[in-house]
Amino acid sequence: MPPTYHGSCHCGAVRFEVTGEITDIATCDCSLCRKKNALMGKVPEAQLRLLTDWSELGLYEWNKRVAKHYFCKTCGIYTFHRKRAQPDWFSFNIHCLDDFDPANMTVRAASGKDMTVEAPDPRPEWPGPRVTPPQPESGRAMSYRLNPPATVGMSSALKP
Repeated sequence: MPPTYHGSCHCGAVRFEVTGEITDIATCDCSLCRKKNALMGKVPEAQLRLLTDWSELGLYEWNKRVAKHYFCKTCGIYTFHRKRAQPDWFSFNIHCLDDFDPANMTVRAASGKDMTVEAPDPRPEWPGPRVTPPQPESGRAMSYRLNPPATVGMSSALKP
């Protein structure tokens, strides 16, 4: 039976489980990961299960809005995110795991700074090659959903 690790934010309002061996941990050099300084593991979405209500989580999206970065609304700790490069996988904050010690693992440096920036109005601090986002057809407005329901597109393993 694969191991199950238990994770939580600092205040305990957000709790989750990760099932399976943790064989790869990484840092990322994209502008967001550099600022949050996270050490991350990753699993297919079926191996991450939220144990608390989604209402405890805040959501941050940027650029293409494919990656979904979740954090505790109370203490602000980044807990996990849906990956842009692999949308059916989640990365999670290794330091949120209460029963896992990463001390003897090798940390891989993932390159995120070279991913394309496709936001309509990117900040100059965001590294990466610029790609012009698709423009709306003449006379049609283009909109972005800033905070879709958290369970849309989530596997049953992630639903509370």
